[in-house]
Amino acid sequence: RRFFLFFFLLRVFFTAALAIVPIGMWQLLIFFYILTAVGFSGANIFYDSFLVDTTTDERMDRVSTNGFAYGYIASIIPFGISLAIVFVIGMDEYLGFQLGFVITALWWGLFTIPMIRNVKQKHYIETEPNPIKNSFIRLGKTFKNIRSHKPVFIFLIAYFLYIDGVDTIIKMAVPYSQSVLGADSFDMFVLLGILLIIQIIAFPFAIIYGRLAERFTTKRMIFVGILTYIVACIFAYSIDHINDIFILGAMIGSAQGGIQALSRSYYAKIIPKKNSNEFFGFYNVFGKFAAILGPFIMAFVTDITGNPRYSILGIIPLFVLGFIVLLFLPKTTESVEVHPVE
Repeated sequence: RRFFLFFFLLRVFFTAALAIVPIGMWQLLIFFYILTAVGFSGANIFYDSFLVDTTTDERMDRVSTNGFAYGYIASIIPFGISLAIVFVIGMDEYLGFQLGFVITALWWGLFTIPMIRNVKQKHYIETEPNPIKNSFIRLGKTFKNIRSHKPVFIFLIAYFLYIDGVDTIIKMAVPYSQSVLGADSFDMFVLLGILLIIQIIAFPFAIIYGRLAERFTTKRMIFVGILTYIVACIFAYSIDHINDIFILGAMIGSAQGGIQALSRSYYAKIIPKKNSNEFFGFYNVFGKFAAILGPFIMAFVTDITGNPRYSILGIIPLFVLGFIVLLFLPKTTESVEVHPVE
């Protein structure tokens, strides 16, 4: 909880601090941005680990998907306010973007207060001397022993593969489309439209995934998400008009929130609750590191073929391999109680 507060405050403070960076001080801007990214990533580890404290295994899918859904739809609000300040009110762009950083920081700060006040940590390690040193010791033990937790080990391998594909498509969909259709086909309003479509579509579909997971199991719905992304890759290969980008955005949005949320809830069910912080540390590191492989594959395929269209097909093996590895998870995994790492 204390670590969450530290990283949360780091994120909020330096997001607001971006507003005071003078024009031309790009080094300071990058430094502040790195600190906001560290704050977000750090807070997200402990935020995810709170999932085991806030609900039961039976309701975990619903809680996780609802969290992603509300996050997607709510993120549009500060973004929309910031755009309205510049394009509707007509405020100077630089001043408008400064206010946008402040609005975003206030948004995060205000809407995190209810969690800070009401969410209590139930599963935790008892207070001990030298907590930072002992945390690293436990993390090392977790890393050494993680292979003995077979369901966790198998899932992390699968997650590394398919979430790499997910993150790559999220980050590279627009650059890929620009390389295929030409940068002249895009303007700022097209880019904003794609972003809004993904966010808006992701809201209901994340909730739908949660409900369907209760009926068909979490793992099966993760399979559905993986298959949706494979279809999206095949569709992306054939795009030839700007309208196709909006269809691609809708396809991505239909699976994005669901696969992210259910991966989190599935993982939360199979890890030792007492060590959720350490295990979610590995989970998030796997997710962040995986984002390196996908763009490398796309660049490599484009380089050897000379055709950027083939690069998106190069992502499909990540989904296929992730799908195959998931098949090796025990059917009873979702109800297995894993022994904690002491």
